Amino acid sequence: MRITICENKMELGTQAAILGRHHIKSTILKKGRANVAFVTGTSQLEMLKSLRGLDIDWSKVNVFLLDEFIGIPDGHKASSETFLKENFLDFIPQIGSFHPISRSKDYRKTLKEMNALMNENPIDVAFICIGENGHLAFNDPPADFDATDPYIVVNLERRSKRQQVSEGWFDTIDDVPEKAITMSVHEILSSRIIICACPDQRKAKAVASCIFDDISPASPCSSIRRRTECTIFLDRQSSRLVFGDIRTYD
Repeated sequence: MRITICENKMELGTQAAILGRHHIKSTILKKGRANVAFVTGTSQLEMLKSLRGLDIDWSKVNVFLLDEFIGIPDGHKASSETFLKENFLDFIPQIGSFHPISRSKDYRKTLKEMNALMNENPIDVAFICIGENGHLAFNDPPADFDATDPYIVVNLERRSKRQQVSEGWFDTIDDVPEKAITMSVHEILSSRIIICACPDQRKAKAVASCIFDDISPASPCSSIRRRTECTIFLDRQSSRLVFGDIRTYD
């Protein structure tokens, strides 16, 4: 795992996007297509803004989501599909394919469809982040490290719900759905390349947990230390509990 500390979230987003471009383009060169997964949320805005302006042949990219709420209506501002469309896909002239996760309450059907699709399209590049409670996607602590299906259904932990409210996606905790579909920790770690863009002071405790805690379900984000092909991009604020003025660690 590699850690790069940037001056601010704008530089962080730019650097994460440049690394993403390198791996997406090299994958297309080798395989003809690339499978790319995105996490959504305000922490990803600068990265997505930079990425959509780079020279990538998106017509050769299949796009997947890391997670989605169950039961929210079409077009809801908290939907991962809505977020990615409004902040990324709407700026791309042509995409190879986009595979949103259904928000239907019939999640068993959705899981069957998405898992079959993922088994045929292993992820080449995954853009992820660390949640305020240390989650990966919606794998809240204690996360299921034993689940091997690409997508699973999870119950959202209260701290995860509070993050959704604090970011403005829902008005109250009671408005946040109880369940979500998420890419499993096993599947995230199976991605060939992992790029974690994690800015802001509110993520500082989770970043410290990721780097220093024992790797366990109590700290889902710590699991990415198992991967050598993983780069975490931090800014001054998110790294403040971990590092001083040194910028890059291996």
